[in-house]
This record gives sequence, structure tokens and C-alpha cells, in this order.
Amino acid sequence: MTMEDLVPAKISILQDRYRNRGTAFDLEQRTALGIIGRLPTAVESLDQQAERAYAQLRQQPTDLHKYIYLNQVHDRNQVLYFKVLGDHLAELLPVVYDPTVGDAIEQWSADYRDSRAVYLSIDRPEDMEASFQSLGLGADDVDLIVVSDAQEILGIGDWGVNGTDISIGKLAVYTAAAGIDPNRVIAVNLDVGTDNEQLLNSPTYLGNRHARITGERYDDFVARYLETAAKLFPNALLHFEDFGPSNARRILEGNAGTYRIFNDDIQGTAAIVMASVFSALKVTKTRWAEQRLVVFGAGTAGSGMADQIYAAMLRDGATAEQAKANIWMIDIDGLVTDDMAGLPDYQQRYARPKSEVSAWADGEIDLLTTIEHVSPTILIGTSTAAGAFTEEVVTALAKGVDRPILLPLSNPTSRIEVLPSDAVPWTQGRALIAVGIPVAPVEYGDVTYTIGQANNALLYPGLGLGTIVSGARHVTDHMLLAAAEAVASQVDVSQPGASLLPPVANLRASSATVAVAVAKAAADDGVATRSHDNLVQAVEDAMWWPVYPDGLPATDGTSLR
Repeated sequence: MTMEDLVPAKISILQDRYRNRGTAFDLEQRTALGIIGRLPTAVESLDQQAERAYAQLRQQPTDLHKYIYLNQVHDRNQVLYFKVLGDHLAELLPVVYDPTVGDAIEQWSADYRDSRAVYLSIDRPEDMEASFQSLGLGADDVDLIVVSDAQEILGIGDWGVNGTDISIGKLAVYTAAAGIDPNRVIAVNLDVGTDNEQLLNSPTYLGNRHARITGERYDDFVARYLETAAKLFPNALLHFEDFGPSNARRILEGNAGTYRIFNDDIQGTAAIVMASVFSALKVTKTRWAEQRLVVFGAGTAGSGMADQIYAAMLRDGATAEQAKANIWMIDIDGLVTDDMAGLPDYQQRYARPKSEVSAWADGEIDLLTTIEHVSPTILIGTSTAAGAFTEEVVTALAKGVDRPILLPLSNPTSRIEVLPSDAVPWTQGRALIAVGIPVAPVEYGDVTYTIGQANNALLYPGLGLGTIVSGARHVTDHMLLAAAEAVASQVDVSQPGASLLPPVANLRASSATVAVAVAKAAADDGVATRSHDNLVQAVEDAMWWPVYPDGLPATDGTSLR
């Protein structure tokens, strides 16, 4: 008996998430597909199915239960899943991705039921090409691949193969927010081991049971992934997510000129911060070159933000020396200075001369001391140190500048540096605030302050769509800048208390605006490989919508995956 003899000749369409329509199959379709008697008599519309699914979703007791329920819908009917998600996107974003996905990841191996990903093991690199080819997808069939090695998941650390849902969740947001075709995407986990002792000692863990591989072997594995993915799917955007800080930056900087690569933790987070500052500068009526930036939390994200603001200062006419002189980074050991041993390269570039600040304090120079000496115009928090922006710190910030830009971006709520409900009154309503979590408006005096959420979902889906539509060979700094400006263009900051960022409630329209700006920037930079007579229409035409196509689905007896 051959292996082929063991494979069913026909996969029931009711078991195929890509083609199944459930109760939406009409009698003629049920007859043609050989599923008469397999469904209740009623024939429903997609809207009716979605109403029932949403009602069932609302009955789930916790967000994690909602996450699991939505996954079950996704496993049996992809169109219905995205219909429900798209109809309630603002409500469900925190369920399908951050923060609920973190809870799901911690239980992933124990709860494992099914998979929509490709798993690449560092112990079997020779299997990489065959693993991708098992999907049955051709060179022109893939627009986007999201990959993670799960070393630094959403503030919860190293979760090995459990981090697979990071890639899957990111792709779901790409589709729901920007209409990236879910049939043309791949989620990938790079299983390089884990240093999480809880996982290594768990009998249910499904990944490689050894410590994380580092050094040359790790680098060779990542290089092989990039080479293989780019060879098999030459038009795909290669999105990297939740890699460790040093690896993330090194991979991006070493490969951005060769591959169509994007790292949301570094580039996307920095670009959404840029959008916030673009809006704020319309209020302060000051220039980029005039800003003084303090970043509290000098990891990958914080350093990426500093890089983008540094580049904006250069574009505004500042010299490299002037721009660096206006950036201060604070990490766990205080203000980053050039006498500190073992600084990673992304901190070295902003390390202050020790001689310049030695008179500020004996030993470690803390946040408050830095603010009192610097009078920053922008204070960013990416530290996950809850409450680090105390009343004394925020008051000192507001004392040094009339309209300080205050961006406490750590999430979840338990880790934010300061809540707007405190920061607004502490600054007498003068601070221009955006945060990394959804928060209610703040009432102060006679003004309602709407607080924008610096959610990367405002930016990266549209960036991805614009890259796909333009066929850009690389993601350039200009494309990122265009995306940030497009996000900022969607808010009116002329009214007191106005948000610095648009709401996430209408991400489809927002993403389309971003995609057009990104595609234009790609053309301007000479990296676009596709041209369009009407770019706005091209973006609209490229967006996939959750609808059942007319006629019968494919009936060749095999799944799309």
C-alpha cells in the first residue's frame, strides 16, 4: 500500500475552511457538491450566519474564550470568520491579537487543536523548501508571509513554538483591516528552541525541547529562511514579528537592502509614533529639528522610535551631530552614557558623553533628573514600568515646555507609564497625549480630551497593502514616513482636546488611505515594479472582502492548503 492509498480521494467541502459556506449553501449547490442531508434545511445569508456567530461570541465568559470561539469559526469557515471580525473590528482587535493572544500563547501547546501555519525547525533546515511546497502554492500565489521565532512575545517573553499564534493573529489583522487576501498569506514559526523552562519541562510542549540556538547556526537558519521564502514566493512581503531585540534589528539592517522585509516592532511602532508627533507638531507649530526627545525604555521599539525621529530631524535640516545631541535614551541603568560597558549597537549611537552629564548626579542618572536638565519636548515610554511617569516627572515635563508631547506607550494597562486620567490634570490639559492602550476620554475643565491609541494596526496593514499594490522591491524609509503622514492626515487637531490619531473603528478606510500614500512613495523612490493609471482604484480593487463568491466553489476534491 502506498502513501497515496492512505489519503482520502476527496476532502469534504464542509471540512475545508477555505471553501465551506455551511448553511449558506443552497439546495442546488448542496446537490452538486454531494452534501445533501449534511446540513439543516434552512438556507441562510452570510449576514444571518454572522449575526448568529456574533451572538454566540457574546455569550463567551472571557476574552480568551472569545478568542478560542473565533478560532473555531476560522477553522471551519474563513469567510464567516472575517465577516464577524470585520463587522466588529474595534471590539475584536484586542481579542484576536494583543492582549488576549498572549493568554492563548501561554496555553497553546496544551490547547492545540489545529494549525494554519508552517513550522520550520532549526534541527531540520533541509526540510524548509519542502515545508513551503507542501502548501501547493506557486510563485505568484503569495503576497505576504509573517514569521516569528517568538523570542520576545508582547512583553511576556520567550514562548517558542507556542508563539505561532502571533503570526496567525497578525495576518488576521492584515486581512480585516486592509483586505489582504487571506488565501495569499502564510504564517511561519521558526522553531529554534526556547529558554522557557516552563515549556521545556511541560509534557504537552510541541516544539523543539532544547535551549534557543544562537550564534552562527541561528544566523544561517534565518538566512536560509529569507533565501528560501524569497525564491519560492518572490512577490511576498516578508514581515518579521516578535524577534529578540538584538536579533530583530540585526536581521532588519542586514537584509533590508536585499529582501522585501519589514519589522513591525521596529519600523511599524516607530512609524505610528511619528504619526502621533506629526499631529502634535501641528498644534505646537514647531519643527522636527527643534525637538528634544527623551525615550524611557531603550530596547528595540524605543530605539526604533529614536531612529525615525532622528531621521526626521535630518530631513528638516539638522546635521547628524545636532540631531543626536537632541536625543536622550534611558534604560534600566539610567541615562545611557558612553562609559557603560556592553551597550548594544542601537544604544551606542545615542549614548551621551559621560563628561557632558557627570555633574547632573552621582552615579546613575534617573528619568526625573534627565527631564529637569533637558526640558524635553517629547517624552516616550516603552519601558513596561508601570507608573514610571510619576506626578513629579510629568509636572517637571510640563514645566519645561508649554505643550509637551507625552507618549506612554507600554501595554497592557497594568504596565503603562502613566494613565491619561492622571497626566491631563497634572499638566493642566497642556500635554499632547497618545497611549498604547484604548482609554476613555478625559474630562478636565470644560474640555473633553480624546486620547488616541498608538495602535500599529492603524499603519502596518495599509503599509502592507501599499507595498503589494506597488510591487515595491523594498520597504523604504520614505514609504514608512508616507504611511505615518497618511495616518496623521486623518485627524483634525485644531479643536481643544482633539485626538492625535484616528480611531480604529474604520480601519478599512484608514488602511486604504495609507496604502495609496505608500504606493506613491514607492514609485517616487524607484522601488515600485507595478504602475497604475488610477492608484486609488487599484488599492480598492486589491482589497479582499468576506463574501461568498457567485456559483460553486472549486470542486477538485482538494483543499486550497
